[in-house]
Amino acid sequence: MRIALFGDIHANLEALEAVLADAREQGCTDYVCLGDLVGYNANPSECLEIVRAMNCPVVKGNHDEDASGDHSLDTMNPVAAQALMWTRENLTQEQRDWLRKMRMVRQVADFTIVHSTLDQPTNWNYVTNRFDAMSNFSYQFTQVCFHGHTHVPRIYVKDAKVHEVPAESVVIEPGAKYFINVGSVGQPRDGDWRSCYAIYDLENRLIVFRRIEYNIALTQKKIIDAGLPEMLAYRLEEGR
Repeated sequence: MRIALFGDIHANLEALEAVLADAREQGCTDYVCLGDLVGYNANPSECLEIVRAMNCPVVKGNHDEDASGDHSLDTMNPVAAQALMWTRENLTQEQRDWLRKMRMVRQVADFTIVHSTLDQPTNWNYVTNRFDAMSNFSYQFTQVCFHGHTHVPRIYVKDAKVHEVPAESVVIEPGAKYFINVGSVGQPRDGDWRSCYAIYDLENRLIVFRRIEYNIALTQKKIIDAGLPEMLAYRLEEGR
């Protein structure tokens, strides 16, 4: 079994379609979504419906929660808040209800998925270094946990100590635990504009990261044509 793990789509239809096409070419048989289907970009409804039609395991991201609610966004970054208000207006009530009902944490096969962290999944904390990862391992009861939220691919390993290894590929070794950020489909923030996702080969206990090009110019045009903040279009090409 080869599982494609992807998240932080953020309404980027061109990126999502490119990632799913690549996953099929790589022989993936199953799919898992790590949340934040919507926000920032111009195709929230289309991306939501693609993921929903896949009937794959999915967990709720912070933008999914904010887009599905009616609460104030005054404390949020103004650009993100403007995009979320636009997103609320461009989703149906039924779509927003579907987002609202998504679970925060799930176990799939022999691994766990969460958007942010296992210790406080509703607080949307960021894991940006091995010290942040330490508290998560105390709540991790499977050997492997996949997450997203920072838009940066990372692999944290807990054996004799907690350390980080390059987010390229990793073999799951007995006696160790792994907390793995699969990067972002729709808005990477590691300086590489290409979409990022991971493939988990369960038989060989191997996880490989993939970077995929997509039609970024079309995505940028849609953002501007929709009246969303133009910086959301420009940041895509910078991978930030």
